[in-house]
Amino acid sequence: MIAKTNGTPYYAVIFSSIKTTADNGYSEMAESMMELAKRQAGFLGVESAREETGITVSYWESLDAIKKWQAHPAHQIAQERGKENWYEKYAARICKVESDYFFEK
Repeated sequence: MIAKTNGTPYYAVIFSSIKTTADNGYSEMAESMMELAKRQAGFLGVESAREETGITVSYWESLDAIKKWQAHPAHQIAQERGKENWYEKYAARICKVESDYFFEK
């Protein structure tokens, strides 16, 4: 699904990752974090794909909303478990979106 955002500017958090081979609750945690993020103030949408490299892009109204999400206690637990159990490596990038356009048939 492609997230529909409402006007610019807004911010994107691009999370790219390489997972370990063990699941150890990853799928459940990822689903839980997706649902929790959707309920956060300033959340606009999310897009995610996983093959060899996983990429999740979440969209936010402001940098403050992103900081609050990063500091959310449940998200912090997920981040620590990710470092310990689920990720070989990852990168998070935060970008300001100044223009967007959509096409749909």
